[in-house]
Amino acid sequence: MKGSPYGIHRVIEPIGTLPQAAWKISNDMEICDNEILIDVDILNIDAASFTQIKKAAALDVEKIKQTMLDIVAKRGKHHNPVTGSGGMLVGRVSAIGAALQERDLKVGDRIATLVSLSLTPLVIDKIKAVHIDRDQVEIEGRAVLFESGIYAKLPDDMPDALALAVLDVAGAPAQTARLVKPGDTVLIIGGGGKSGTLCMYEARKRAGVTGTIIGIGSSAKSCQRIRALGWADHVLEVDATNAVAVMDAVAAVTGGKLADVTINCVNIPGTEMASVLATRDYGTVYFFSMATSFTAAALGAEGVGKDVNMIIGNGYTHRHAEISLHLLRESPQLRQLFETIYV
Repeated sequence: MKGSPYGIHRVIEPIGTLPQAAWKISNDMEICDNEILIDVDILNIDAASFTQIKKAAALDVEKIKQTMLDIVAKRGKHHNPVTGSGGMLVGRVSAIGAALQERDLKVGDRIATLVSLSLTPLVIDKIKAVHIDRDQVEIEGRAVLFESGIYAKLPDDMPDALALAVLDVAGAPAQTARLVKPGDTVLIIGGGGKSGTLCMYEARKRAGVTGTIIGIGSSAKSCQRIRALGWADHVLEVDATNAVAVMDAVAAVTGGKLADVTINCVNIPGTEMASVLATRDYGTVYFFSMATSFTAAALGAEGVGKDVNMIIGNGYTHRHAEISLHLLRESPQLRQLFETIYV
């Protein structure tokens, strides 16, 4: 049987929606002719989702495990009902549908899926380990990739956990490369985090010696990491939920001109207006964070009379996997940082 290339045939509730928007999908592991079956080793949970789960569980590992198992049992996928986000996975291809045999993929290949867990049929047989500090969970389980689902074969020159950490946020530096021009003033909110450090490196390259890079961290530790990397011209320790404080701090280091491009990489809600107010009129705000309320961003910008271009953080950009993995090969500092934190 051949299913919908978008996985619509697996939607249980509500009928007529796509798998990502659906409340519940079928996680029957008998695949259609145009699906791929994966034996899953690692789940890389979206930062906003994992932060919410950890807080709700008070960092209790057993409660975190139970929360994840409950989500998958109820929804057929790891789709956090609070944040609406998922994550991605790493595993080994165990079966390929007859209609997809011509792909450059074979049984036994190790891949990372580049589509969200919020639309991926998933079964968790066992949770083996929870890595609280790097948003990764080791499991025994299975998942299904639809015909339209994108993936990357894991590279031979880096550990799986390292590649997964980068691929999970691959859209952010790839979009940064597209948005930042020579001479731009670029503000990165959450510059000390996983996506933030990648974006900061890419922004430094693209803005060049005539550009200005500003990194915001919410803690002394985050700011110290930004300073140590050496790509930011200014490092600001400011609470990103305090929009006026962020605006004032950015105005102080830019002579009131504010940012040409703002990239929001934080994993907590309530930072929309900091991004808007710190950006000049006709500038661009890129909301990569899945904790963003786009209603708050749109209505908030309208309320303060700000004419800024706001871009939703599409997790997919053409060739984003290749671009992001290349950054670790290009920058020894970046690779060392990621190996220290995520491996």
